[in-house]
Amino acid sequence: MRTVTRRVFTLATTSLLAAPRLTWPGTSTVPKVLDHVLLGCNNLDAGIDYVYQRTGVRAAAGGVHPGAGTKNALLSLGPSRYLEIIAPDPLQPASSDPRGLASLKDPALVGWAAHRHDLNEFATLLRGAGIECEGPNPGSRSRPDGTTLNWNTLALKDVREGVLPFFIEWGSHSLHPSVDAPAGCRLTDFRIDTPDPPALKALAVKLQLDVPIRQSNRPQLAATIAGPKGPMSLLSR
Repeated sequence: MRTVTRRVFTLATTSLLAAPRLTWPGTSTVPKVLDHVLLGCNNLDAGIDYVYQRTGVRAAAGGVHPGAGTKNALLSLGPSRYLEIIAPDPLQPASSDPRGLASLKDPALVGWAAHRHDLNEFATLLRGAGIECEGPNPGSRSRPDGTTLNWNTLALKDVREGVLPFFIEWGSHSLHPSVDAPAGCRLTDFRIDTPDPPALKALAVKLQLDVPIRQSNRPQLAATIAGPKGPMSLLSR
């Protein structure tokens, strides 16, 4: 049996400490690019209560989307990400309601947003790769405290039956909603289910999305949010 000298042991230990820490790809179940998850419902108060009963944290009113016919409530899911509970705003004229919120019988995931800091350049990159998109387009929301949040969004023309995100870049002077939304919950899992994982994974690479993708019978979003009362599982309809 060979004896390891103190000098050899010290050199080996120092080398291990100095070596970069290894990370294994594909182990995270929450995309780093995820900005927020949208939970649709036909009534905002009912949606807030639905989340509160399951997580133990009550979302706070976020405000209205002028001209879009919707209003929302927000709940922080940790640094730079949040849950947006979104519903029709009865004080606004009826909109086209592209997400079908008014027809929802139960709350369901209706989309998600991925954050970008270079939306104009990203749009050019996507179009150069043959991926059709709309925008960037400006958006805003009036907060209950009277301030206005501003952002730009880029929408894909083909969202693959609702499982692909839109992309958002927040205004430089806008406070990210995760900062002051009620805390206590975190997103522990988010994925896309699809009948054709290889095709969607190839597209996700082009879109620079690090989202987990799983085999299933139909396209669907799935998320798990952990709160004081335990985990809450959410699915798209």
